[in-house]
Amino acid sequence: MKKVLSTALLTVLSLCLWAPFALAADGGDTKFTVGAYLAIGSGLAMGLAALGGAMGQGRAAAAALEGIARNPGASNQIFTPMLLSLAFIESLVLFTLLIAFLLQGQIGGITG
Repeated sequence: MKKVLSTALLTVLSLCLWAPFALAADGGDTKFTVGAYLAIGSGLAMGLAALGGAMGQGRAAAAALEGIARNPGASNQIFTPMLLSLAFIESLVLFTLLIAFLLQGQIGGITG
């Protein structure tokens, strides 16, 4: 499973990095500008933040549900900290989204 996942991740990453060269229009100036690097960086940051946040939330929820399943009497003591930790994990993803929006404003202002 890990080999398939790593192969798929490598394929997607290589497609994302080489697509601008393959889809260049009429062979014009294809050098990257600072704005292009900001766009690629903000896209990668959002993707990695969403991936990490989803994995973290999945593991936190699985651990909490396993704890509740083992000891149903402790569900009140487990449920509230789990919700708090899920909110903190989601806030990190939202901060990344905010940073990506701020970078989007910078991308249009940089010409070279």
